[in-house]
Amino acid sequence: MKAIRIQDIIQCVGASAIHPVDQDVQVESVEFDSRKVTPGALFVPLVGGNTDGHDYVQQAIDQGAVACFWSANPDQAPVDQIQVIFVKDTLRAMQDLAHYYRQLIDPIVIGITGSNGKTTAKDMTAMSLTSKYQVYKTQGNFNNEIGMPYTILSMPETTEVLVLEMGMNHFGEIQRLSEIAQPDYAAITLIGESHIEFLGSRQGIAQAKLEILAGMQQGGVLVYPGNEPLIDQALEKAPTAITCYRFGFDPADDFYAYDIHEEYNKTYFRTSIDGNVLSSIPIIGSYNVSNALIALTFAQFLQVPIEQAIFQLSQFELTANRVQWLKTHNGAKLLNDAYNASPTSMRAILHSLGHVEVEGGGRKIAVLGDILELGAHSAAYHRGLAEELDPERIEAVYLFGPEMVNLYEVLQEQYPENRLFYERDNHQTLIQALQRAIKPEDVILVKSSFGVDLLQVVTALTQA
Repeated sequence: MKAIRIQDIIQCVGASAIHPVDQDVQVESVEFDSRKVTPGALFVPLVGGNTDGHDYVQQAIDQGAVACFWSANPDQAPVDQIQVIFVKDTLRAMQDLAHYYRQLIDPIVIGITGSNGKTTAKDMTAMSLTSKYQVYKTQGNFNNEIGMPYTILSMPETTEVLVLEMGMNHFGEIQRLSEIAQPDYAAITLIGESHIEFLGSRQGIAQAKLEILAGMQQGGVLVYPGNEPLIDQALEKAPTAITCYRFGFDPADDFYAYDIHEEYNKTYFRTSIDGNVLSSIPIIGSYNVSNALIALTFAQFLQVPIEQAIFQLSQFELTANRVQWLKTHNGAKLLNDAYNASPTSMRAILHSLGHVEVEGGGRKIAVLGDILELGAHSAAYHRGLAEELDPERIEAVYLFGPEMVNLYEVLQEQYPENRLFYERDNHQTLIQALQRAIKPEDVILVKSSFGVDLLQVVTALTQA
């Protein structure tokens, strides 16, 4: 982070210092977790739930913080130990500071949102640009109203391109993130069913994702799936200063992929950008080709030679727990995708799993946990997954969670009893069943929403 003077922070967040400002103090980092504070830091005491960050200001001071925001009782502020900046809302102040810092460094900003694939598209985009630019990206899943501003404030002074993942649960959240980040370029990965419980319909989801346009610079560029008419409809009300491009698998799209070939740990394809160059990504799934198309499209906009972008893309590494290949205790291949799920993403990965070849006569086993936040639509969406489960392609299915009973009831008509397992809520029962069943030549997919905690199952199966 480039150092910022205290008086500049006070001005950009519309605050005042509780005591006279020390003109020599500069902030060299921003932290909201007191355990991560280092000398020269500004500490942001966030307030929410049962936690009040003001209780940890002293710890931040002890670790070298030189300043802090403060929204609690002014009489309790440690004005004799640290530069205290009084604000009404510490989170809002952090967001305003991030907006200021984005303008101060002034990188090219790429914002990525969507129901699924945000993290993968972000990682791919950042990787495809590294041969030409100093790139900084969202770390892990820091994509919300706290994490995204923190990402901005953490970017090095030398950053030329900032790739930001933008997540949301409710209306208005992407709008706020966009206003903070002011993206020059934006992408919507897809409109699925994630958070439909809060947004009401896929139309509502499309509307919420298009909030990314709210803070875009004049002349900004949006790329979005060509097979998504809901975006087309919503864009009729979008600012005319935004240029839009479609991506997908149809030659009618502005950027499209074709000749796709999937293996269990790699996918090959060609693109309309340059059909003479064979592209590859070290990950299963034609659905991930869409994320690669987003990355290559941005590389074209930013004038990265296509051969360099494709090579970089072939080397990228996924964020942990997202389509991550592991080995079980007995040597079977396990595809860990237990961090996030929607009906769309689960159908897509089941489709890909069903069409890859397994060596040595091994079986393909799907371990599926509940998809959360589907509200009144949940039972129907879970039942609909049966369309991608064929006993001839995926030999055994293990289901977990109270919502998965809906899929279990359908699959009882498709799968023999000895190839179908259901457990409502006991992780150990599921783990023991899998440990008895898995053979070294098998390929296992583990997919669920994060809150179902199938990562516990992954850990148990892969530990030595």
